[in-house]
This record gives sequence, C-alpha cells and structure tokens, in this order.
Amino acid sequence: MRVEGVVQGVGFRPYVHGLAHRLGLSGRVGNDTAGVFMEIEGAEQVIREFLAALPAQAPPLAVIERVRTSPLVPTGEPGFHIVSSNAAGRRDTLVSADSATCADCLRELADSTDRRFEYPFINCTNCGPRFTIVRDVPYDRPFTTMAPFAMCHACASEYYDPTDRRFHAQPVCCPACGPRLRLIDAEGTELPGEPLAAAAALLRSGAVLAVKGLGGFHVAALASDATATALLRARKHREDKPFAIMVADLDTAHELCVIDPVGERVLTGRRRPVVLLPRRSHAPVAPAVAPGNRSLGLMLPYTPLHHLLLRDTAGPIVLTSGNVSDEPIAYQDDDARVRLSGIADATVTHDRAIHMRTDDSVVRVFRGAELPVRRSRGYAPEPLTLARPVPRPILGCGAELKSTFCLARGQHAFISHHIGDLENYETLRSFTEGVKHFRRLFDVRPEVIAHDLHPEYLSTKYAHDLADTELTDAELVGVQHHHAHIASCLADNGEVGPVLGVAFDGLGYGSDGTLWGGEFLLADLATYQRRAHLVPVPMPGGTAAIRHPWRMAAAYLGSDAPEELARRHGEHWDSVLAMASRQVNAPLTSSAGRLFDAVAALLGIRDSINYEGQAAVELEQRADLTEQGSYPAGVTEGTALQLHGADLVHAALADLRTGIPPEVIATRFHHGLADAIVRVCRMLRETTGVSVAALSGGVFQNVLLLERTVAGLERSGFRVLTHSRVPPNDGGISLGQVAIAAASLHSADSC
Repeated sequence: MRVEGVVQGVGFRPYVHGLAHRLGLSGRVGNDTAGVFMEIEGAEQVIREFLAALPAQAPPLAVIERVRTSPLVPTGEPGFHIVSSNAAGRRDTLVSADSATCADCLRELADSTDRRFEYPFINCTNCGPRFTIVRDVPYDRPFTTMAPFAMCHACASEYYDPTDRRFHAQPVCCPACGPRLRLIDAEGTELPGEPLAAAAALLRSGAVLAVKGLGGFHVAALASDATATALLRARKHREDKPFAIMVADLDTAHELCVIDPVGERVLTGRRRPVVLLPRRSHAPVAPAVAPGNRSLGLMLPYTPLHHLLLRDTAGPIVLTSGNVSDEPIAYQDDDARVRLSGIADATVTHDRAIHMRTDDSVVRVFRGAELPVRRSRGYAPEPLTLARPVPRPILGCGAELKSTFCLARGQHAFISHHIGDLENYETLRSFTEGVKHFRRLFDVRPEVIAHDLHPEYLSTKYAHDLADTELTDAELVGVQHHHAHIASCLADNGEVGPVLGVAFDGLGYGSDGTLWGGEFLLADLATYQRRAHLVPVPMPGGTAAIRHPWRMAAAYLGSDAPEELARRHGEHWDSVLAMASRQVNAPLTSSAGRLFDAVAALLGIRDSINYEGQAAVELEQRADLTEQGSYPAGVTEGTALQLHGADLVHAALADLRTGIPPEVIATRFHHGLADAIVRVCRMLRETTGVSVAALSGGVFQNVLLLERTVAGLERSGFRVLTHSRVPPNDGGISLGQVAIAAASLHSADSC
C-alpha cells in the first residue's frame, strides 16, 4: 500500500503500527520521499477492515489524499514493524504546517509531576513545529533544526516506542536535552531569573518585549497599557495599522469581542490564525492597539511558550510582527538583535533555529467559513488540489503587494507563506529564498514561469531573471492581474468556469497598458474578456494619489468638491485639480480601491494613508450597520459596459451637504456599489448566458460589501463563488497565475 498526502511527521506510522497490531496483521510501514509505504499481510477480510479504518481513524494532523494498493505474494513472516526512512527517489511527500499545542501536551505542561512541567518546547506527533524547522525531506530529525539536540535516554525511549504518543515526533525534547530559553537585554546580555516569569514582569511594568516564536520574532506589550502600546507603535514606525492581540483563553476572547460559533472554531483550531472580530464597546484595550477600528484581531496561544507567558502576564498582550514597518519579520537571532534593538527593551529567545520565517495568518469569518486575509503560519505549505493536474511543473511568481509564490506539480499547488510587499531588498531576498526552499522540499524544477504583466514589479523581474539564468529552457507566461484574481477564485473553489468574474482591487496593469481595478470579466481558466468596468478617472500625481486619497476626491468631484476639503489642502488643491482636468501626470484608472479612497476623503475619514488600503478599511469600519439606504449608479452601454462610480461620490456629497452623518453615508455608498455590481452582472448574463459569478480582489475582503453583493446576486439567481482557502487580495494572485498557465498548456496540448 502507498498513502499520499500529509502523512509524515503527524504520527502516521505509529498509528498504522497500532492499527495493524489490533487487527493481528503482519508486515511493515515506513517513510520515503513519496509519502508512507506499507506491506500488510493477513486474512482478506481483516485487510478490508484495515483499509476501511485507515482514513477514518487517522491522526488529527494527517491529510490522506490517496491510498493505492497492489497484491503481493505472502511471506509468512510474523510481526509488524516500522522500518527506516528511504530518502532516495523523487520527492512527492507533503510537509505538514506548524500546529498549535495539543490538549495532551497542555495537560502535561500544567502537571507538576510530569518531567516536562512548564517546559516551553513540549510537543508530540499531534502538535508543534513542522514547516518552520524542516530543512529537507523526508521529515526526519536529521533534516530539521532539531538535529543539534541529542535526545536524552527518556526522550529516546519515547521516540523509538511505537506505542508512545511521541514515537518519531521529530522535535521531541525535554528540559534535559532540548532547547533552552533565555531572557536578554537590548545589548544581548542574559538577564537573571526564570526567563518567562521575568519577561511577564517586564510586560506588566510597561516594557516592550521581543519574543521568538515558531516562524520568527514578535514584539509584545500589555494590550491594556496605553503608554506601552503607544511606545511600541512609535518604535515600529507603524502609525495606524491595527495590532493583533493574543489572549490566554476563549473566555478572555469573549470579554474583548463578540464571537459566534464559527469564530470560536477558527480561534481554537490547530491553525490558530489571527481572527478579525467585532470588538465589545468597553473592551479593556488601549487606544493605540487598533485606532479607528471597531474590530480586533485576536489569536489564542499556539506554542507552550505563549501559554506560559500569557499565564504569567495575566492579561492580553499585543503580539505583532518583529520588524520595522515594511520589512520582513526577523527570524534569525543575530539579525533580530540588530533590527529589534531599537524596538524591544528585552528579548525572550531560545537556541532552536527557525529555518523558514513564517508570519501569522489572518482571517475574517464570512457566512460560516474562513475568509483568508493572509495565508501563512498554520496553513503553508499544505497544498490545494487542482481540478486538473498541471501538464508541466509551474512557478507562479505573484504580484508586488502581499506577495506569495506558488509551485505546482501534478494535482498539487503549493502556495507559499506570506512574504510581504516586494518593495525592498530584504523582502525580495525572503521571496527568492522561499522559492528555493519550496523547490527543494517538493522536488520541483519549473518548466513554466508565470508572472504579472506589470514590467516594474520585482516579481516580474525575478521571473525574467530566473528564465535568463538558471531555468533557460523554461517558458515565460505573462498573466493579466485581474484574470489571475478570477482564476484564483476558480481554483479556490475547484472550478474551471466560465464565470462572470468581478475583480475589484487597488490597481493592476491592464492588457491595454492602463491601470485597471474595477473589472467585470467573462472568464475561464484559459481566457478572459473585459465586458464591463468602472469609468476610468485620473489619478493626480500617479502613485501620490494612492498615498493621499484626497487627490482621488478631487479627481472625482473637481470644482464641486466641498470648500472644507479644498481648504484642508490649501495650495496643493488647485494644482491637483489642474493635473486631473488636463490629465497631466494623472494616469487613468478604473480602480475600485481609488473609488473607496475618494469617498473616505470626502467624509473626512482619511486624507493620507500609512498602510495599503487604509482608507477603504476605515470607511468600512465607520459604516452604520443599521442603515438600509443605497445610492444609485448609472451604467453606460457600449462595447464594454461602464459603471459610473462618480454617481456614488456625488450622491455621498449631496447627503453630506444636507447634514447626513458620515456613518450613514458610508453605508449607503457600500450598498450602492454592491447593488451596482449586481445590476451589471444581470446585464452581462443577458448577453453571455453565464449565471455563475466569482468575486475576487482585495476590495472583497470588505465583509459589508461582500455580504450585500453575494446576497443580491443570489436573489437574482446567480451561483456565487467567493474565497475560503486563499486570500481574495494579491496573496492569491500566484495561484491564479498557475491555474491560467496550466489551462493554457492543456489548451495547447489539445490542439
């Protein structure tokens, strides 16, 4: 038998061993580069029982994708054995994501009679580090960052005992033989006392602390401490973007946020992402944690170190990426000491190396399912299964913002962890190192390299450099940004199209050389047609209009803009109006993101931004959820339908002048845009006959817009596809590129 899927490092071999023993079967089981292999010998009926039980009773971290069997001549040898791993051959095995500490380990952690009592690196085959410590496959201890730690006799006894929960748990260790925790000051000098108790005391006293986690360093502060959280924000140069909060348990989470059963399930699951949830009005959280935001990003502890730190601190803590704004998360000790010395007063660190930096994942909850915002720790590198196998290995290089890459081989698409925005050397290096690591882990040599059409994206330049140097025989495939969004949604749902794809985002390079972002595409995985879009408007100052949303309000409103808006920007106002009217240094864009920017600036919510999408995020957060009104928007018919976003902006202005509160206007704008999307889709259905809609692009992270749009489409008889496994934002672009490149190969093969 051969079992394929996530079956290494998850307790699968001891599970098979125990199952075979219970059923009285003989044979052997082992790991190799393709997964788990076994030979089972016994009565035919008993073997059938074994086959039926194998997937049904598998370990919690195992993901069985396929079981293949073939007959062998019986040997008559007694007993069932676990045999040594075989590292030869092509690597087809899958690597498990890092998993939160299991209930069994938590019980031992709290048991004063257990030898691992309060040991911050406790783990077993059902939990603990995986992807972040793996150097190579098969997943055995010598190929992980645990290799330097020789097991003591007690740990070795567990490791080699097939009946033990820690049998072949590669990170197994204890205080006698495993990693050691240290608390150091900003100069690297070790501080006296028990590290976690001393660290918790520092947090309670108002200090900022760095903490080495699974995939990198975090920085922490007491979430209720206004001075400490403001200090952390200033030191990180992160002016407004909300911080995540770690809470000790679900009861504490309920004190801070309103959490439904789905939110509870996601919070407490083995992946432990940051979950964006509605905050309670009197939640004891400092203003600097999430300014201007009525949601909080909560997560529960996912390592024993976090459990112990939260217990000793006795209160929720901010736990945010260990970096200066726009840099990748620090993950190596020496690098962290340099980069975090100006941020953290002290650091909790240890001597278990992190091989692959991996940031926390972030999700929202939509209609009973996860809506990923950032797919990373706890999810990567577990693959998505494609609807059709790719004919040749493919690398999708992604876009520029929220960068990921994707390697595809056979039916598997391996989407990387979140890399960040490819706007500096450190992030680009993290990207290139990640590609090399994935290629080695999954034994993929790309024969096709898919990339965005934008010539200045670093991911596009990387694709061309790779084809020019190392992979000179690889085929380069340029993929239009918004087609990739829709293809990502199709792949997320295991579908091939055709669909009416609504791709709303900030910006993407259009096939006509202009900047798109409010698109309606008739698309499948191989082709697309641009059938409708938002009416293009100028972006005065180009990228300056992204950083300063008031420029988009000027572009949309011109001389009709309210005096207060013009007065706020004084001498710059007239020059920006001139740029827009003359279309000088003001490229046209159909961007939905820029439409949100214009309304946010008009309402005085956000004139300038400090992080990508900030104006749109804050506009959603300000909306009055009890309001039912909606603004109308016209549609002009032609070769492609044109949706008049300016109608929504002018309607908002009219209400503002009559004294309607900004919260009500924000809601009416959201509703109006959603209703307009539904109207355009109905019009396109009449000419195309397609009644399936796919919603993608970063704008559809907005749950208020998404819910109204989905509900309206469903009432109109559409079947609606949304994202649940990869983000609708640019973090899903690499998967879409792979899906499109694969479909093109299939089309070429069939010709």
